[in-house]
This record gives sequence, structure tokens and C-alpha cells, in this order.
Amino acid sequence: MERPDSTSPENALKLRPGEDSNYPMSPELDDRSQKRRPVRPHGWLRALIVAPLAVLFVAAGVGFIAFLSQLRGVETKPERNADGIVVLTGGSSRISDAVELLAAGYGKRLLISGVHPTNAASDISRSLPENNQALLKCCVDLDRSAVNTRSNAAETRRWAHERGFKSLIVVTSNYHMPRAIVELSHAMPDVELIPFVVIGDKWRDEPWWMSGGTLRLLLSEYVKYVAAEVRVRLAQIGLDLTPDFLEQPGGAQVLPRPATAQVN
Repeated sequence: MERPDSTSPENALKLRPGEDSNYPMSPELDDRSQKRRPVRPHGWLRALIVAPLAVLFVAAGVGFIAFLSQLRGVETKPERNADGIVVLTGGSSRISDAVELLAAGYGKRLLISGVHPTNAASDISRSLPENNQALLKCCVDLDRSAVNTRSNAAETRRWAHERGFKSLIVVTSNYHMPRAIVELSHAMPDVELIPFVVIGDKWRDEPWWMSGGTLRLLLSEYVKYVAAEVRVRLAQIGLDLTPDFLEQPGGAQVLPRPATAQVN
């Protein structure tokens, strides 16, 4: 039986290039077909990258909500008195509120931590009501060496231990209070801390989610709070990656001690 001629017009129409030895696939066609197929990463590789990022994003969101839940929206007087009062400078009306607590007898002495070196007691006195100015001469100490919340805690610890205080009322802004308590608790585990939050005017005027500036402030403070929590927890298990620069081991060079300056 005679084999059909694959080169005939009728059979040629039925064949595709590459199915017969008479029609080999051209190199140009092969190159074009390869170019049409984009090289895509494997599905498992995408999942390996996306999944941790999604978990991190959700965890950050949940953590931020938990951070916001700690912020008080109103000022409330302390439930009880304490040995001393410490106010961390940096926000409006913090010092005046702390002096009012001192005048009301909530503490024996007041430490104003983080006073700028160029600010004198007279500068603070002018911002206070006249009936409270006399307290600056008898019962207030100024700390001019602290430059951040961590050094606030170190100087407060020295002041409290020197005075023999076992309880302190902590005065600072509501958004700053969680980080302040973390740092102070780590520096003074033997001292009872009683928070007194100060609510700023911006916080009262409009909700935080309606103000871009307040939202940025909260996000920035949340990042600092998480960093402080991580550092403190690592230090508790013996991994102190950033040891307190105010404490030097025996035999090492000790930095000059920034003495707490009494007003009078």
C-alpha cells in the first residue's frame, strides 16, 4: 500500500509545524514562544514573603489598639497619697498640675525631672498661680540632667532612694504614661507608682483620629513604647543590649553625677 505524500497540499493543511520531519520548528518561532512566557515566582515563595508581613501588620494593628486602650481621656485625682511626686517635663500644664497635687498634700516633695539647663526656678514660678509659688522654695527639687524618659527614670530612682520614698505619684501626659511606667517600673521595682495623667488641650478639643498631628504623635509614641517594652523584657532575662549609661561597673570610669538641684 502506498504511503500518502505528506507534502501534498491536502495533507500539509492538516499538519502543524514540528509534527513532521519536513516541517521543523524554526528557531525564531521558538524564541518568540519563550518570550511570551513570563517567569513567575513559585506560589510557596510568595506565601513565604506575604504571610509574615500580613501577620506583622495585624499584630501591629492589634498592639496599637491595646496601646490606645491604656490612654485615659479624663483627669482624675489619685486614689491615695504617696511619699513623693515626680513630673516628667515635655507637655503643657504638667508642672502646674503636679504643683497642685503637692499643694493638696498628695505628696511630701515634688521632683521636676528634665528641666532645661537654662531654665531657672523663677521661670517655673512665673507659670504657677501666686498661691503655689511658695512651694518652690520648700518642697520642690529640679533635675536638669535627664534628657529622655529613660534618664528621667534613672534620676527619679536616685531621688526616691535618697529620700527613702517607697511610693510616687507619676505626672505626665496620657499618651506618654504607658512608656513612662515601663521605664520607671524597670528602674524602681521596689517603688509603688501611682499614675496621674494630664490631658492636653488638643486632646480635649477634637478626637485623635480627626487630627493628623495627634495621630502622628500617637504612632510615634507607640513605636517608642514597643521599643521600651522589648528592651525591658530582654533585660529581665539577662539580655541588656543597651545598659544604663548612668550605671558603670566597678572599676570603670564613672560619669559625673548630675545632682538633683533643690530650688532653694
